[in-house]
Amino acid sequence: MDLNSQTKKWLNKPYSLFFLAVVLLWIKTYVVYQIEFDLGIENALQKFLLFLNPISSSLFFLGIALFFTGKKRLWAIVGIDLIMSFLLYANVAYYRFFNDFITLPTIMHTNSASELSDSALALMNGTDVFYFLDTILLLMLVVFKVVSKQVPIEKRKIQLVFASALVIFGANLAMAEVDRPQLLTRSFDRTYLVKYLGQANYQIYDAIKTARSSSQRAFASSNDLTDIRNFVSSNRTPVNPEYFGAAKGMNVIYISMESLQNFMIGKTQNGQEVTPFLNSLVNDENTFYFDNVFHQVGQGKTSDAEFMMANSLFPLPSGAVAMEKAQNTYQAQPAILSQNGYTTASFHGNNKTFWNRDQLYKSFGIDKFYDSAYYNMSEDDVWNYGLKDKPFFKESMPYLTELKQPFEAKFITLSNHFPFDMAPGDTDFPAAETNDKVVNGYFQTAHYMDEALEEFFGYLKESGLYDNTMIVMYGDHYGISTNHNRAMQQVTGEEITPYKNAQLQRIPLYIHVPGTKGKVVHEYGGQVDIRQTVLHLLGINTNDFISFGSDLLSPQHREIVPFRNGDVVTPEYTSVGDKCYANPTGEEVDLESCKPFKEYAQKMLDYSDKLVYGDLLRFYEPRGFQPINPEDYDYTTDQTK
Repeated sequence: MDLNSQTKKWLNKPYSLFFLAVVLLWIKTYVVYQIEFDLGIENALQKFLLFLNPISSSLFFLGIALFFTGKKRLWAIVGIDLIMSFLLYANVAYYRFFNDFITLPTIMHTNSASELSDSALALMNGTDVFYFLDTILLLMLVVFKVVSKQVPIEKRKIQLVFASALVIFGANLAMAEVDRPQLLTRSFDRTYLVKYLGQANYQIYDAIKTARSSSQRAFASSNDLTDIRNFVSSNRTPVNPEYFGAAKGMNVIYISMESLQNFMIGKTQNGQEVTPFLNSLVNDENTFYFDNVFHQVGQGKTSDAEFMMANSLFPLPSGAVAMEKAQNTYQAQPAILSQNGYTTASFHGNNKTFWNRDQLYKSFGIDKFYDSAYYNMSEDDVWNYGLKDKPFFKESMPYLTELKQPFEAKFITLSNHFPFDMAPGDTDFPAAETNDKVVNGYFQTAHYMDEALEEFFGYLKESGLYDNTMIVMYGDHYGISTNHNRAMQQVTGEEITPYKNAQLQRIPLYIHVPGTKGKVVHEYGGQVDIRQTVLHLLGINTNDFISFGSDLLSPQHREIVPFRNGDVVTPEYTSVGDKCYANPTGEEVDLESCKPFKEYAQKMLDYSDKLVYGDLLRFYEPRGFQPINPEDYDYTTDQTK
């Protein structure tokens, strides 16, 4: 590299490469904030903090290199800059789909939960090399020996660098507390932490929080359950005598409808219904259709939804229960039904280790697990994350009909999954006509799933199972993130404001009960409420179990829906971040209107987290329930026997 002597002389001063690396990393991080992340900047102070917050972490981490001497210092600067750049870019790729930031548990378990890395990988593009230009420049300066002379640096001066980093961070935090009081103690939303403190500082906070939560189990005791039990008991809602036991003795089939949001129900494209079969069930005489149920998943996405279905507990604020707390003691619905004479099974067209299900299911008490080993995983039938929905349902039927009745069987679909593309020839349904191929493809994959569901209902009728089986179908989580708001505005015809985005988190819920008059249910609820609803339909009393859900069919159903990030929806109001909106207009109102139910929702989330992190159910045995021993379950043997 040819540089004039003055520049080369400056670069070879003791601190020059270090400060160059700090400035480049600082500016790059700020550019990423502006281009890649939607942080909801609202005022001048937040703009200033966004510009300021990369400085402290850049000084602190790159400052580590100053402890090295000679050429080792140069390589340490390059290496640390590369690590920091990689972590920043990993968050960019992750955010593009999940609209969230990576947590330490996510990083630790990426190999097990390959859905996370694969989805983010699909959103990488060639121009992303920009995010490593500073690292490349630093590397070239060292490799071509433009920078080579490095004299020792006094320890006192190195300490001054770290002191500066801490002072800047302290000032940053103090200003953040002015705009967002109790930032580190009452925020469920990682976006706030990144906005106020910065991406790298957030990662440090997350690591500390993860370490602290890991220690909670060791120090937990039965006394920690007292407040939780009192809260659950005092907020229990009564059953609806009209429906309690309406499905008593019936088989139960759960179908997880991958990524399906409720706005697709009744939607048309070029005059054709996107989900004609699901539309027909809305007014089916034996079906309850719930049009105001919201997903409540965290980073565990599909696995979080499964966790709520089984336990009526909330997912974790960081990471996923399936990865972090699979070995906990649970009193899950499969175990409850098993002790009421049911055979329990799960069907999934992917490997049994996907989302650590082969461990989690043991704690849930699921008798049989039919994974990809039981299906014809031919090239023609596999797409994206596993077996296509149509062959999945068809090939599942022989296993389903062999189950001893009554049974509870769960089916996890995969075709309507990001990036929402179809194998050639699988559908001729027209794509949506926006400038976003993800949103366009969503219409096609949703239609394909709808066709697969209709075929499955046909198989159930042919097998004779249909008339004695309650079928529960639910959307597991959102499909279209806020990264696609521009296209969604074309789809909905409305501006996607934070209020509107909260309303779009509705997922379809159908409960088909043969012989029972169904209806459209407008009650507001969440996935955490479904277990109570289903068990009561089966005539199983839930009073002795610790659950945070409320029977959706109860005349006193509790219509408060907490999201995992701390937002809350009720029929009257919607709380998003630090704003309160009136329904259905979306008009911003005084925060006091949202305060009572927001505090209640936060208490529910806090108690659920305390229970899961502390593994507190090991100290509690519901009346008549036998604790599950995970060693009693083995999914490596032939599940057909």
